[in-house]
Amino acid sequence: MKNIVYVYLLFNIIILSSCQPDNKTRSGKLKVVTTTGMIYDAVLNIAGDSVAAQALMGPGVDPHLYKATQGDLKKLQAADLIFYNGLHLEGKMGEVFEKLGRIKPVSAVTENIPDSLFRASELYPGTFDPHIWFDVSLWKEAVKNVHKQLVASDVANRDYYDTNATTYLKQLDSLHKAVNESIAQIPETQRMLITAHDAFGYFGDAYSIEVKGLQGISTLSEPGLKDVADLVNLIVENRIKAVFIETSVSKKAINAVVEGCKLKGHTVVIGGSLYSDAMGPFGQFEGTYIGMVHSNVETIVNALK
Repeated sequence: MKNIVYVYLLFNIIILSSCQPDNKTRSGKLKVVTTTGMIYDAVLNIAGDSVAAQALMGPGVDPHLYKATQGDLKKLQAADLIFYNGLHLEGKMGEVFEKLGRIKPVSAVTENIPDSLFRASELYPGTFDPHIWFDVSLWKEAVKNVHKQLVASDVANRDYYDTNATTYLKQLDSLHKAVNESIAQIPETQRMLITAHDAFGYFGDAYSIEVKGLQGISTLSEPGLKDVADLVNLIVENRIKAVFIETSVSKKAINAVVEGCKLKGHTVVIGGSLYSDAMGPFGQFEGTYIGMVHSNVETIVNALK
């Protein structure tokens, strides 16, 4: 029954949206809907209050498992412009974006970024790790895509968008430099980031820290006993001091790792909670992209140095 309702709503989106007037004939602000908070924050930094923006996925939400609600579908139907991450991050919403893309601008922020800049997935051949926001220099390319699409959809505000984008990209350059300097404070023997799932691969590549995730790139896969045992052995062998939980992922499996280490005579602590697939609460520093990155880096460095 739920599937029937879902298909019915999707059909209505297509029919109703096809009857809407062109954006140029509307009065008022451009209505922008994003999936994740990171994309929402990019929109706000470029467009400010010149658009009416909203994010479907708030703090603590796992985009890998997210299913669009009836309310989400209505928001998407009413939007003038839709942004999503792509690279199968929002796996359960792919069909929705495909159908909406036939009738209105629907943009993946990872579009037109060379495949050579992506991390290939070991488990899913031909696909890529979608967590590109953990490399600030790579996330800049996504921000540029957001800027380009905003300008295309709202030419009248181009100068405003151009100015804001230039300012924000410079801030991201400063952030990238600051992360590098902070991670360098961790002794090389302790420079290993162990988390609930493999979301920090880009972070590790960009900032010279080894990363190990208990789960794979997607939280759709559940870690097995061997996964836990292998990670316990790695921690004990390297005398790692801390592991990390994530705000959008259950901490049950990481707790099992901590207990496994204890049984082997090695004490490892939970070094803190990291923002991985979702930012902090909107309206707080951690609810911005820059704030999220700063918070994560501070937590990692304080636990491992």
